[in-house]
Amino acid sequence: MSKVTNIKPGKLNIAEIQKALNKKAGRKIAHSLQQDNPTEVREWIPTGSRWLDSIICKGQLAGIPVGKISEIAGLEATGKSFMAAQVAANAQKMGIDVVYFDSESAIDPSFLERTGCDLERLTYIQAENVEFVLETIEELLSADNKWLFIWDSLALTPSISDLEGDFNPQSSMAVKPRILSKGMSKLTVPIANSQATFLVLNQLKTNITRSPSEAMVTPWVTPGGKAMHYAYSLRIWLTGRKAKAAFVTDDNGFRIGSEVKAKLEKSRFGTQGRNCVFKILWGDEEIGIQDRESWFEAIQISDNMKQSGAWFALVYEDGTEEKFQRKNWTEKLKDEKFYNRVLKIMENDIIMKFDNRTGKAEDYYDSEDPPVKD
Repeated sequence: MSKVTNIKPGKLNIAEIQKALNKKAGRKIAHSLQQDNPTEVREWIPTGSRWLDSIICKGQLAGIPVGKISEIAGLEATGKSFMAAQVAANAQKMGIDVVYFDSESAIDPSFLERTGCDLERLTYIQAENVEFVLETIEELLSADNKWLFIWDSLALTPSISDLEGDFNPQSSMAVKPRILSKGMSKLTVPIANSQATFLVLNQLKTNITRSPSEAMVTPWVTPGGKAMHYAYSLRIWLTGRKAKAAFVTDDNGFRIGSEVKAKLEKSRFGTQGRNCVFKILWGDEEIGIQDRESWFEAIQISDNMKQSGAWFALVYEDGTEEKFQRKNWTEKLKDEKFYNRVLKIMENDIIMKFDNRTGKAEDYYDSEDPPVKD
């Protein structure tokens, strides 16, 4: 490495050091953390679930962080692609161009449109191999566009050696993780500097480790190697249950949706271990997350929600109460006063109380996980 030749003798202030380093690099690499900088998250793309957006970052309503690499991993049929499509639609509303890498050939254009995506502003790419995905992202980052890259999915995308080799897994063992390790080391900083967003979809697979105790603590693993774990700023894991009550049905009993539990497996925003539950509609004219319906469960931890038998009461700031039954929840939300009060309670009890560490910790974390200390 060449020496910095434009550093003057004597004591320099911080601004002079930053200027000299940036001149040496030929671009801005030294930043003041009191000003705009690439490590700061200034924008978030809504996930489609206000409850999920409320638990991602301490002290604010968030979403998928712009300028970072995030993962949505889940079991089969837990809505990974549905949520990614919702994120894509919300990104387009923010003026972000979407590039969708698909290795599963399972995306229906009409489905994307029904989730709110503008197909004219969405680029669909068949993900032939891992190297192609990473190289394409690297090239597109040189443009001035604001990007959202969605990779669906990492687990099912082969490497070039996988394609050219035989079907023996031993012949290409650990090739993909090694490629991803190098790829993330090359792309993480350019993604941050370009304020691009990289959303990786992945599969949760059963942990078949030889240690039963480890499998009990960590029942799931994700393909791609440990390098991806370090690159992610946010990891959302989606799981579901098979019980009848976990499905949404129409008037004739046909299943049109299912319940999903979202857990923050990793968060660089002080919220690791938090979780929420919502239902996703996938078998009707309406597709997407049943967002407002989930708010009922979200605010049940609040002292401003009371229950007496089959009746509930929402407590307003002036102390007055409004009674309702669970079946009338969505109808009640059509009333502006009721709606605004629910949002205020969500902000106070889900976001601010967690940020201030008031209330019961067990109300915020997965029952299987201990609170994570800062």
